Amino acid sequence: MDFLLDPNIAYLFLLGGVLMAMLALATPGTGFFEIGAFFCIVLAGYAVYNLSFNWWALILIALSIVPFIYAIQRPKRELFLALSILFLVVGSMFMFPRAEGQAGVNPLVAVAASVFVAGFLWIAIRKSIEAAYARPLHDLEGLVGQIGEARTVVHDDGSVQVGGELWSARSENSIPAGSSIRVVRRDGFIVVVEKVNHANS
Repeated sequence: MDFLLDPNIAYLFLLGGVLMAMLALATPGTGFFEIGAFFCIVLAGYAVYNLSFNWWALILIALSIVPFIYAIQRPKRELFLALSILFLVVGSMFMFPRAEGQAGVNPLVAVAASVFVAGFLWIAIRKSIEAAYARPLHDLEGLVGQIGEARTVVHDDGSVQVGGELWSARSENSIPAGSSIRVVRRDGFIVVVEKVNHANS
């Protein structure tokens, strides 16, 4: 376990553990990130216990979770995500001091790892947030008001093409196949449509 006492190795385990913990918060339930974060943080904790470290840097790393959690709860909170990444990078770089006010981690290792983590978090978390809050592709409410075409005669039942897809449909009045229709509401997984009068539409 002596190799863990190298500040560069400890730094990478610490950074990896916090990175996986953040990914676990952003995409919960997989178990992969949670397990990875646990092992990395345990190994980094061994180094922290045996090496001298800066308390302020450890606190800064812990504080990076606060703006991160705020950022992943809603879209368009990039400022808080950037602040979280900054706290994480600065805190981890200065975690293990070599001398007063200097980082104990090799600057090349620190810069390469920090650029990778910052870029990965920025892209992956923003995409995760966008995906979480994106409108579902099969949102029946989103079909209301759209214009389509009756593929069969529509009355008590039938089918219509709306939004590039085929839907089961019904109408209060009989609509001939090939007619333009408008979705007026939904009834479960069936859309209720009306015939479009092009002279008035």
